Amino acid sequence: MTTQDLLHNWNDLPREVVRKGVERVGFRGDNAMCVMNWLTPGMTVFPHSHTFEQLVIIVQGRVRFHLGDEVVEGGPGTMIRIPPHVMHYAEPVGDEVVLNLDVFAPLREDYRHLVEYQAAEFEPQRASTGV
Repeated sequence: MTTQDLLHNWNDLPREVVRKGVERVGFRGDNAMCVMNWLTPGMTVFPHSHTFEQLVIIVQGRVRFHLGDEVVEGGPGTMIRIPPHVMHYAEPVGDEVVLNLDVFAPLREDYRHLVEYQAAEFEPQRASTGV
């Protein structure tokens, strides 16, 4: 395996369609996972919570975060930490697609299918022998 084999671009990966207006791809390391989300204005929102922390970084566009009973808004460079068990969702503001990068540690088992393309990177024999 070469360093080039470890290089990926989210624009080149097949996107998973989550629901109307929401698509995503994943990228992982040994103990952390990033998920790039494309949030299209007019998307179907999905209020939810989970048992783990989520870190969110807005790369493009403006978004409104609903966290419990509060609402905050941000654009490129905005970072937000969503604590475990907090009901939350995001919705684009304006007419630009939002690029929203989520970071999870440890890996989310329910998102492992997003990173199957990286399987060879984590096979012990290939990683250690270069075969």
